Amino acid sequence: MAAEREHEHVRVAVIGSGFGGLGAAVRLRRAGVTDFVVLERREAVGGTWHDNTYPGCACDVPSHLYSFSFAPNPEWPRTFSGQEHIRAYLERVADNFGLRQHIRFNSEVELMSWDPEELHWTITTGQGTQLTADFVVNATGPLSDAKIPDIPGLEGFGGKVFHTSQWDHDFDLRGKRVAVIGTGASAIQVVPAIQPYVERLTLFQRTPAWVMPRADREITALERRLHARVPATRHLRRQILWGIRELQVSAFAKHPRMLGLIEGLATGHMKRAVKDPEMRRKLTPDYRIGCKRILLSNDYYPALTRPNTDLVDSGLKEVRGNTLVAADGTEAEVDAIVFGTGFHVTDMPIAHRVKGADGMTLAESWSGGMEALRGCSASGFPNLMTVIGPNTGLGNSSMILIIEAQLNYMVDYVKKLEMLGGAAGKAALDARPEAVRAWNDHVQDRMRRSVWNTGCDSWYLDANGRNTTVWPGTTSEFRKVTREVRLEEYEVRRQVSKSGAAAPGARGGARGAAPVRVPRTGRSTAAAAFHAAEEG
Repeated sequence: MAAEREHEHVRVAVIGSGFGGLGAAVRLRRAGVTDFVVLERREAVGGTWHDNTYPGCACDVPSHLYSFSFAPNPEWPRTFSGQEHIRAYLERVADNFGLRQHIRFNSEVELMSWDPEELHWTITTGQGTQLTADFVVNATGPLSDAKIPDIPGLEGFGGKVFHTSQWDHDFDLRGKRVAVIGTGASAIQVVPAIQPYVERLTLFQRTPAWVMPRADREITALERRLHARVPATRHLRRQILWGIRELQVSAFAKHPRMLGLIEGLATGHMKRAVKDPEMRRKLTPDYRIGCKRILLSNDYYPALTRPNTDLVDSGLKEVRGNTLVAADGTEAEVDAIVFGTGFHVTDMPIAHRVKGADGMTLAESWSGGMEALRGCSASGFPNLMTVIGPNTGLGNSSMILIIEAQLNYMVDYVKKLEMLGGAAGKAALDARPEAVRAWNDHVQDRMRRSVWNTGCDSWYLDANGRNTTVWPGTTSEFRKVTREVRLEEYEVRRQVSKSGAAAPGARGGARGAAPVRVPRTGRSTAAAAFHAAEEG
């Protein structure tokens, strides 16, 4: 089969089969595009919901908002679903929409290069196969590659070491002395899940998190029947969940001082569970709530008060044999280390494997910080669109809403390429540097007044201290600014024949790809669209 697929050409290649990749596949089929493949590095669909199987793994977005609008699920068992339920949902999406025929499992992309003559991408996978694609959708996602800090002496540790996203289910933690490194979303789920059966649990906390109550409960059978038989009730529930979060955006993006009330609620939540004043001091953040991701848990604080749990108010500095040493000198003898230290979000590894029009990798292009037109298109990388790209993340709502907005953009992108290429030719769209710059400047300008830029050290910020992760607006705004591809923001290229004759509809007679000038509406096009969405 691999030999048969050597030199295969497809119209569209989608990388990844999480929410972004499966959503792209569904929308392509609905748009009449069936000549596409989905390249998945694992043996099954699900993306981050396939990889993360640690104890207690669950979503912090309400179930009825954490699903595709075109694939509602009236059977969610809980208001906040666990990993197993979300992965099962994605498996059903793959089945119900006939996507499996398009998916190539165990096919990690090792190299992807743009061919400026042929106007297509050449993709090499880990299986040694190669294919070409006119258009590529990068849906690998920011939560796909585990990030483990470089700790001196870690290689000499005699026990077990793994990241929460690479959980070793063959290693029994029962009766073991376990260290958990980090206090992010994964760590606060792992800690209460394993605390009851480990001998001793030591949590190394570099920075405390704001933790709010988790309004999780079982969804009754009556509710599920009602949602299945009367879809309007399911839709209403989703709209209410969405509307509440849209109203919260103003406090996060424009008026951080309004979040003081929420801090009071979070402080009260902690005080009800933690009676020791010294421990409360250690667990109280010194930054505005929302600057780092707000976490949801009802059992995290109680787990920290148990007799077999130690809270080290300092980050891990070094490892000496089986002894872990914190920055403040605290030592702990452990049998296993669990890293809950997040992912490569602002330095995505796949960027090192993507070579653009001038031979530069995407990582090199983004060395000063990630930026892309409307969170989708990077200049110098034609016909490449990133789902959940720079500044598309959310701090308070469902990423599925952002993904679906970007899929609207993707469908229009493909339609524009078809229109520009004509019946017998090819076309490519390369984001103009000035359009990318204008878009990014206005995003960063708006970011300055947001809670995410109030001074904390979060995974939203890159190595240069710039917030290249979060979208500083509502999901409604984002949907408006990604409704269509604006050709004036792109350099348009059409392929011409080797003889120099232009393909039907092409302009220019040079060999290879001929640039087509599209009238510009001014350098502020991106900014105008941004402000129009903000006002409308």
